[in-house]
Amino acid sequence: MSEKSEILQTLLNSRCSEISPKDKPLIIPSIESNISHLDGWEVPLNYAELKKRFQFKNYYQTVAFVNAVTWLAQKEGHHPTVCFGYNHCDISLSTHDIKGLSMNDMIMAAKINALLED
Repeated sequence: MSEKSEILQTLLNSRCSEISPKDKPLIIPSIESNISHLDGWEVPLNYAELKKRFQFKNYYQTVAFVNAVTWLAQKEGHHPTVCFGYNHCDISLSTHDIKGLSMNDMIMAAKINALLED
């Protein structure tokens, strides 16, 4: 198994955990290491969130995806910002309690990507 597969598999097998305001955000090298395994996700220069735009053929597919993300967020207890239109959905992940990124954001990004895999 490649390193990418191992890291991605670890994220997919992990569960989001409770974060306290006393916890620290991920450091930049850790963010960059994880993001390199999360296809399509981008990190703005402030390293405070993960963002990705998902494209779909129609409104029905978009809403079905939004509903799946909603179900996943409830299951994991970590809720992204979701904005969508006819054929696209923009997702932003961050951990508000620490004003930055946590492993929960990486886990959710991996699991959201997995929703669209065959």
